[in-house]
Amino acid sequence: MHDGKPAADPEALMRSRFSAYALDKSDYVLRTWHPSTRPPAVDGDPGLRWTRLHVLGHDGGGVFDAEGTVEFRAHYVDGGQPGVMAEKSRFVRHDGRWVYQGPL
Repeated sequence: MHDGKPAADPEALMRSRFSAYALDKSDYVLRTWHPSTRPPAVDGDPGLRWTRLHVLGHDGGGVFDAEGTVEFRAHYVDGGQPGVMAEKSRFVRHDGRWVYQGPL
């Protein structure tokens, strides 16, 4: 998906965004962020390494839906210390593609 193909649903987009963070593909992260909530830049942290994504559940995001949510835990190592970021995220369709809008 990092090559421009749209994600089929919010969970697929969440997984591809996690991979983009892990691979330091900030252009993809920004491109898949809703314009109304998108930051001007996403800066990588050289001491932070994203290691695993655990999707806990999702709601909506079907073929006829305009929005959906994904709840997840993203595991990382920061300066040698493990950590977990937990979020329930909202995804919406924008210009026919799924984009990340923000946390709930």
